Amino acid sequence: MNSKNCTTNAELRQYIETEILPRYDHFDKAHQRSHAEMVISQSMELARRFYVNPDMVYAIAAYHDTGLVEGRELHHEASARIIRSDQRLRQWFTEEEVEVMADAAEDHRASAAHAPRTIYGRIVAEADRYIDPETIIRRTIQFGLDHYPTLSRDEHYRRMLQHLREKYGREGYLHLWFPDSPNALRLEQLRQLIEDEGRLKALFNGMLPMEPSVEGLLSTLTTSNVG
Repeated sequence: MNSKNCTTNAELRQYIETEILPRYDHFDKAHQRSHAEMVISQSMELARRFYVNPDMVYAIAAYHDTGLVEGRELHHEASARIIRSDQRLRQWFTEEEVEVMADAAEDHRASAAHAPRTIYGRIVAEADRYIDPETIIRRTIQFGLDHYPTLSRDEHYRRMLQHLREKYGREGYLHLWFPDSPNALRLEQLRQLIEDEGRLKALFNGMLPMEPSVEGLLSTLTTSNVG
């Protein structure tokens, strides 16, 4: 099935939009509904290149981070379990298709030790790696504020820099599964930014005050430094 010539099932979309995507509203700021919607959009765009089932691509992208409800460390495995246990999906997919979808969700994580097992896994993994330098930096700041609220401003910067180098740097663990995708060019742009600490620090300083939870954090830090 060539997804370029197909649309997704309306009942499936309604189920996901009403029952699945709202789950992201309870996750950290870097994994809100807007992130899931971005992964869906990028996945569907990539799927146009291949003979795949667009309903499967859509569902995998929608479910890929639902496992965050159990915590971040093994969320990819939890997402796979959620797909396998969702009986409503059997309205639209066979057991074999559900298993492929679960494997793809499990394989999406950037730090996975192995390549995605199927084209579906590669599509969603690549879409989840949508690389826009400013967006990635903002999400990294947001994650730090949510999970490490007691860090100082300098500590937030150092945490961000370490994460960017470990994941996106030239020796980082992130892999692109489609070398000719727009991600490849954007990754090079991001790497150049990471290597230019003057530009990176200026971008960090410009973004941090814009975060809604930062004013209280900065106020606390300022007060604690008095005297």
